[in-house]
Amino acid sequence: MTSPNRVISGAVIYPGLAIGALITLAPFTLGLLTSFTSARQFNTASPLSLPNPPTLQNYTGLADAGFGRALIVTALMTTVILIGQLTFSVLAAYAFARLRFPGRDVLFWVYIATLMVPATVTVVPLYLMMAEVGLRNTFWALVLPFMFGSPYAIFLLREYFRTIPADLINAARIDGANTLDVIVHVVVPASRPILVTLALITVVSQWNNFMWPLVITSGSKWQVLTVATAGLQSRYNAQWTVVLAATTAAIVPLIVLFVALGRHIVRSIVVTGLK
Repeated sequence: MTSPNRVISGAVIYPGLAIGALITLAPFTLGLLTSFTSARQFNTASPLSLPNPPTLQNYTGLADAGFGRALIVTALMTTVILIGQLTFSVLAAYAFARLRFPGRDVLFWVYIATLMVPATVTVVPLYLMMAEVGLRNTFWALVLPFMFGSPYAIFLLREYFRTIPADLINAARIDGANTLDVIVHVVVPASRPILVTLALITVVSQWNNFMWPLVITSGSKWQVLTVATAGLQSRYNAQWTVVLAATTAAIVPLIVLFVALGRHIVRSIVVTGLK
């Protein structure tokens, strides 16, 4: 029999969650509807009115503006950074979690302390470094600063790797596995949920990166989605239907990715909580 306290808490919690979901989803829904609204209707009718009739003219305008190239550049940049981040973060995290060498803990915490340094502080030094080696306004300038792991990723993986039973690693060692074999065949499969979570965090952060691509690139050749979307506001004289079409096109891949990987994220939270 359901207790009265549970009924009362459910009557409070679920409506509160529904209101929170409504507040969160309302701007995205309005942006999606506006992206299918003609500029004339947007300027004359209520912003809350449904598209009448729905039109793809805003998305066609994106194609004519070269938005497709920005989408390809962003996808390629994010993929390269993701591969580099996962590879180097896994190697570094395993070294800090399982290998023993002088100064390991001191080096780890000094590296983690760099999380307190604002990202904006490093923009000028990074720009000068890239300009000095002739990489300004190139694809490699977009990806190199973010490929070799990050303090957050290494900290997250290190803490997870420390929960993997030592017996698994020792058994692999007895079978003749070297360190790289242990990482590839034992640690990575056992850490799949947290790796998927880290991959999603990396994709979202790099997909939405604005400051660094804006500073290090110029022109349309290596323009990413965030910079291209910001440029649309001035290029199209604040035609918000086109801008919101660009925003919707940029968000859809992230939503698809989250839906596809959502169960792995929940599993990582559950497993981490149990451990």
